[in-house]
Amino acid sequence: MTVWKPHVTVAAVVEHANRFLMVEETAEGRRVLNQPAGHLEPGESLLEAMVRETREETGWEVEGLALVGIYRWPHPKRSKTFLRVAFAARALSHNPDHSLDEGIVNTHWLTCDELTAAAERLRSPLVLQSATDYLAGRRYPLELLRDLE
Repeated sequence: MTVWKPHVTVAAVVEHANRFLMVEETAEGRRVLNQPAGHLEPGESLLEAMVRETREETGWEVEGLALVGIYRWPHPKRSKTFLRVAFAARALSHNPDHSLDEGIVNTHWLTCDELTAAAERLRSPLVLQSATDYLAGRRYPLELLRDLE
């Protein structure tokens, strides 16, 4: 019997001066835009995963401020469902010499209008939805997340 399970991912919604930190990456054979994001790894909290993924993909150290949302998205072309936890995060410092994660082509700071205009280049609908929710003021306390060891 096959056990179904969603793929748990995290994402950082990092906004500074009305621009969002984005990665340009190669995924499924095409170049796409995404928030710094990735899979939860064994032994780490959701918040730790978001900080790690942001550092690995962009060279930015960030601080998690709040939850923006928890999103379920069934991929329309693959038999995978993603459960994404999106965090509002503040950029603290940048290491320009950091080697970007495999598959990451570049990083960009884009306005919401630029994201909307690039809708066909977004990795998934989760990207614009979490940015839109962030701009709508959706913030939930990090205390909602409980790690029980």
